[in-house]
Amino acid sequence: MTEALTQRKPRGLWGKREPLTTWRGEMEDLLSRFWEVEREWFGGEISPSVDVAETDKTLEVRMDIPGVTAKDIDIRLNHNVLTVTGERKEEKEEKGKSFHRVERRSGNFSRTVTLPCAVAEDEVAAEYRDGVLAITLPKTEEAQTRKIKVKE
Repeated sequence: MTEALTQRKPRGLWGKREPLTTWRGEMEDLLSRFWEVEREWFGGEISPSVDVAETDKTLEVRMDIPGVTAKDIDIRLNHNVLTVTGERKEEKEEKGKSFHRVERRSGNFSRTVTLPCAVAEDEVAAEYRDGVLAITLPKTEEAQTRKIKVKE
């Protein structure tokens, strides 16, 4: 047994790679490259990842925006539309360094989320720690989940 172990590729009925698997991988690669180019062509705006979770009494929004200071974040709430904008500052070039790859982006970012219910706008709280923005939005009394007792 002197053969090297190799990773198996998905095979179809006739011993070839599945055409749909190959096509899907190529399309995902093409689309990811297209969005990168489009972002560069149209202003370079960053769109951070967002999670929106709901409890009985609150909505919780978490957004990954590393490399930003709290003073560079602007949060606006208009009825049930939450908008977070800001800027990730560009790092200064360092003399004597040649970069072989630069993937970390700088520039403006913006994310708008339509909230699934009404929130108490006066009670919204935001905290930024370790590159994650956490926004807690208490639901209005009308929007809170109520348990209804069933009579026997």
